[in-house]
Amino acid sequence: MKASQFFISTLKEAPADAEVVSHKLMMRAGMIKKLGAGIYTLMPIGLRVVHKVEAIVREEMNRAGAVELSMPVVQPAELWQETGRFEKMGPELLRIADRHGNDFVVQPTSEEVITDIARQEIRSYKQLPKNFYQIQTKFRDERRPRFGLMRGREFIMKDAYSFDRDQVSAKASYQVMAQAYRRIFDRFGLTYRAVAADSGAIGGDLSEEFQVIAATGEDAIVYCPNSDYAANMEKAESLAPAGPRAAATQALTKTPTPGKSTCADVAELLGVPLQTTVKSLVLATDTLNDKGEVLKTQVWLLLLRGDHDMNEVKVGKLPGLSAFRFATVPEIEAHFGCKPGYLGPLSLLQPVKLVVDREVAVMADWICGANEPDFHITGVNWGRDLPEPDMVADLRNVVAGDSSPDGQGPLAIERGIEVGHVFYLGTKYSQAMKATFLDQNGKPQLMEMGCYGIGITRLPAAAIEQNHDERGIIWPDALAPFTVVICPINADRSPEVKAASESLYAELLAAGVDVLLDDRGERPGAMFADWELIGVPHRVNIGDRALKEGNVEYQHRRDAAATAVPLTGIASLLLAKLKT
Repeated sequence: MKASQFFISTLKEAPADAEVVSHKLMMRAGMIKKLGAGIYTLMPIGLRVVHKVEAIVREEMNRAGAVELSMPVVQPAELWQETGRFEKMGPELLRIADRHGNDFVVQPTSEEVITDIARQEIRSYKQLPKNFYQIQTKFRDERRPRFGLMRGREFIMKDAYSFDRDQVSAKASYQVMAQAYRRIFDRFGLTYRAVAADSGAIGGDLSEEFQVIAATGEDAIVYCPNSDYAANMEKAESLAPAGPRAAATQALTKTPTPGKSTCADVAELLGVPLQTTVKSLVLATDTLNDKGEVLKTQVWLLLLRGDHDMNEVKVGKLPGLSAFRFATVPEIEAHFGCKPGYLGPLSLLQPVKLVVDREVAVMADWICGANEPDFHITGVNWGRDLPEPDMVADLRNVVAGDSSPDGQGPLAIERGIEVGHVFYLGTKYSQAMKATFLDQNGKPQLMEMGCYGIGITRLPAAAIEQNHDERGIIWPDALAPFTVVICPINADRSPEVKAASESLYAELLAAGVDVLLDDRGERPGAMFADWELIGVPHRVNIGDRALKEGNVEYQHRRDAAATAVPLTGIASLLLAKLKT
C-alpha cells in the first residue's frame, strides 16, 4: 500500500470526551470516528487492525475444528422468550418491533439462535460433537457507554457454541477451546492471563476469562506468582485460615466510641489493629407469591473482618441468599434497635440468620458494634458471649498478601481487561429449548453445551492500553495496521531516494510483508510523528545523506533512536525480525 492511495487522518489532540488512553489514541490515529454514544465507524486504519484480529481468530478456530456460520443480528423475540431472557435480560437487550408489530431483539449474543439451529439439524449422537462459530456485529444498550471501543454499544465479537452428547465430551470440547484461546492470545503478542471466573448471567459452572494485563484495566486479577493459580476477584479465594480458634483473654466490655462509626475509626481510637474489628452487613431476602408480592422477609447479618470487603458473587451463591438485597433502614432498626454504624450480633431485638466469614469464625477477643450509638463491644468471643453462627463461609474479596489456596505462596493482584471468555454451559439452553438428540439406544438426550467469546473490536483497545508511550501506539507485529513503513526523505528532490524506496517497497511486497510506502511528500518530522502515533512497529528512513554511504536507517517503534543499516541488507534484516 502507498500512503497516497490510502486514507490517513491523524489529530494533534484527542476529543474532549475521550477518557482512557486507547480511546484517545484511536481517535488521534484516525482508527475510529464517533457516530453516536457508544457507536463508532471503523476507519481504514482501524479496520485493518480488526481484520488482523479476525484472521488470527478464524485460523485458530478452524484449526480447533470449529465451523463458521453467520447468524442474523436481528432475531425473533420468541426464541429469547423460550429461555426467559427476553424478560430477564433487562434494558441492555435492545428490543424492537417490525411494521407488523412482531417483537425482535438486536443480538448481544446468540445462544438462542444457535440452539434453535442445533435442535433442528442435529438428530443423532453420530453428528456430535459440533462447534459452530461466527464473527458478527453485536449490540448491547449500555447505560453509560464509554472508553471508545472498550465499552461501546455496537461491537464485533467472535462467539462459538459447542454441542456434545454428555458432560465428559462437553468438558473435553471446553478444553479444546481453552487451548485454542491460548494459541490465539499468544499469537497476538500480548501479555495476558487466563483466570478462573464466575459464569454470571450466562450460566454454567466452568469458566475462564482471558485478561490482557494493563494498569488501566477495570478488572482485578488475583494470581500466585509461584504457581498457576489465577482467578478474577469475583471467583478468587485464599487459603482457609488455620484453626483452632484462640482462647478468650479479654472480658466482654461496652466501650465508648463517640462519633466513630467505621471499623477504621474505632481501631484508631482504641489503638488496636484494624484486623481485630468486625464489620456488620445486614441483608434481606423476600419470599414472594405468584403475583410477586412479599409474603415474608428474612433478615441476615453477615460478619467480616474490619479490613475486608464483602464479595457479592460469593454471598449470592450461599444457600438462601441467591436473591439477597441490602436491608432497609427500617428493617435494620426493627432488628437491631440502632441505625447502621454501630451494629453487632449482640442484644438483638429480633432474631436474624448469622453468617460469618471464615476468618471471623476463628477470631477471639474481637470488637463489634454495641447496637447503640457511640458504643462498641470489645473482647467478644464465640461460645462464651454468643452462640456459634448459623453458617461459616468465604464471604470476602481476597487482598494482596493472602495465602494462595494451593498453598504455594502469597497472592498478588494486578489489573486486566477482559477480551475473551469460555464457559461450559451444560443443559441450560438445550433444556429450555428442548434441544435433544437420539443416543445409541434411540433415546432422546439433552445436548451439553459450551460457549466461547472473544471481543474482536475490544481487543485492539486493550492492546493499546498495554502498549503505548507519550508518542502514541506501539503495536505488536501481529496486530499492526502495517508491519513496516518506508519513509523517504525529500524523495521529490532526490531520484536516488525515490528509486531506493520504490525498490525496497517492491522487494518487501514480493516477500509478503505488509508494508506501506509513505509517498505523501510530508516533512520528515510530520511523517515520523504520524507513524509513531499510529504505531507501525518497524520503520525504515531513506535519505540522501545515508544513501551516499550505502545505508538507510532502521528504527523499531520501541527504539529511542534509529540505527544505520546497509541498504543491501535492510530487507534481510526486516524479514529476520518479522520471523522472530
